[in-house]
Amino acid sequence: QVQLVESGGGSVQSGGSLRLSCAASGATQSRSCMGWFRQVPGKAREGVATIDFDGDTNYGDSVKGRFTISQDDTKNTLYLQMNSLKPDDTAIYYCAAARLPSNYCSVSWSELFEYWGKGTQVTVSS
Repeated sequence: QVQLVESGGGSVQSGGSLRLSCAASGATQSRSCMGWFRQVPGKAREGVATIDFDGDTNYGDSVKGRFTISQDDTKNTLYLQMNSLKPDDTAIYYCAAARLPSNYCSVSWSELFEYWGKGTQVTVSS
């Protein structure tokens, strides 16, 4: 069983930065693909970024050039560095994991992610 616990959310002004962390435990092979997704209540979930076991990344169009996904060498901690934050980035951010081949490790395949954290709130004020 994979467990995911997010941290690092908070409130920041427009243009500011935050770094989210996700502590992962459980079988490494069950989390060969990890990602960040976000959701505003009443709206559809949006893919933010994914990273596969080899370190290949994929980003949603709205965050490209501003957000960076990474993981530590042990693959037990996932990060999301968020720069140049905008009010539209306000959402609950979820860490997710799945056992997926690289070609499916993408923000386009959120429905394939099996494991989810409880989320952390990010609020960006103008």
